[in-house]
Amino acid sequence: MARFFIDRPIFAWVIAIVIMLGGALSIRQLPVSQYPSIAPPAIVINAKYPGASAKAVEDSVTQIIEQKLTGLDGLLYMKSTSDAYGNASTTLTFSADTDPDIAQVQVQNKMQTALPLLPQAVQQQGVTVAKSAMNFLMVVGFVSADGSMDGTDLSDFLVSSVQDPLSRVDGVGEVQVFGAQYAMRVWIDPARLTNYRLTPGDVRTALMAQNTQVSAGQLGGAPAVPGQGFTATITAQSRLQTVAEFEDILLRSSQQGGEVRLKDVARIEIGAENYGTVARFNGQPAAGVGIRLASGANALDTATAVRAKLDEMKRYFPEGVQYVVPYDTTPFVKISIESVVMTLIEAVALVFLVMYLFLQNFRATLIPTMAIPVVLLGTFGLMAAFGFSINTLTMFGMVLAIGLLVDDAIVVVENVERVMTEEGLPPKEATKRSMDQITSALIGIGLVLSAV
Repeated sequence: MARFFIDRPIFAWVIAIVIMLGGALSIRQLPVSQYPSIAPPAIVINAKYPGASAKAVEDSVTQIIEQKLTGLDGLLYMKSTSDAYGNASTTLTFSADTDPDIAQVQVQNKMQTALPLLPQAVQQQGVTVAKSAMNFLMVVGFVSADGSMDGTDLSDFLVSSVQDPLSRVDGVGEVQVFGAQYAMRVWIDPARLTNYRLTPGDVRTALMAQNTQVSAGQLGGAPAVPGQGFTATITAQSRLQTVAEFEDILLRSSQQGGEVRLKDVARIEIGAENYGTVARFNGQPAAGVGIRLASGANALDTATAVRAKLDEMKRYFPEGVQYVVPYDTTPFVKISIESVVMTLIEAVALVFLVMYLFLQNFRATLIPTMAIPVVLLGTFGLMAAFGFSINTLTMFGMVLAIGLLVDDAIVVVENVERVMTEEGLPPKEATKRSMDQITSALIGIGLVLSAV
């Protein structure tokens, strides 16, 4: 094999160039992170049961979901939580060799059997199944510099105008809003409700019946009768929009003409959907967005893309609203990678100097040094093929391997120089003779270093 490449130097150069080009192209595709992803894949299921207690959520939602999640390939364990705000969350952790995409599909299929058994309110709210990322890449805060907007105003703005555009940025896996959007809050007075002999169920039934969108068809729809000149859509009823419209919801009426309306038993106002989160930035009311990285995404590119998207949307923000980034992990990633890259460059320079010091021949030193970029770039190509990322540990491994990379090259060059000096052979013949002598030694060196 050695003689094959010695007799065909151009072919050997072509292979080396192809390896370097492949590695150079792979660098742009490799994900960049501070540390490798070693946590087992996890799938999270989120559901919401408005108005239910933690016990009610556990009995009617969480337990049903857990009972249906059986027979999943590679499932290690599951963890579920239910809170007093009606939120149910189930996290399923799979073995490390499980494909998270396949696991997500299997969980979604299992959830189809559980959905019909869940309360109607939960089905209307929707049940989400997503790949879970434990840590936030960055947290973006929104504050009102002039104090014209409070935390609820900012949260509603985030949910309606910012959350969806950010979730579509390349590399973003999940967007979590710290806050709640606007909702019509109905605060029932139990004493008044008892006086009118009503129950919360009666109020709920009236709300569902009178706050709905009704389709009443068309006037003059096809097929048109002779003389029909126009077609119009009939709007019989639409969803209620204002506090006054909700206050006029009829709860009960009597034959004598008496009426009980919602405003008689409750206080209605526009407020936050829930008050479970209070966000502040430097003492000012704020709202926040937590961004998790998608699987295999580049942390640095994703953070840059998120900032660019925010700058693009900034001109559409309400007056006085500014965004800040109080938490961002990418500076640490960038500093760590830059530090390791500098160490890599220093290691290459030190290897060159040490080889020149002992070989005392610039040409003999240059030949092993040329092997370093070929091997390093080839390593990036293999990292891309096997799913590795550029992180502190992989780069540190390259730093440690720099000295090992040139061991075989030094042995070959030194032995070729010895053969040329002692036997007076030309370089090509000396190289052939040298490889015949030390091929087994080179294989042994490679195996020993690989084992170490």
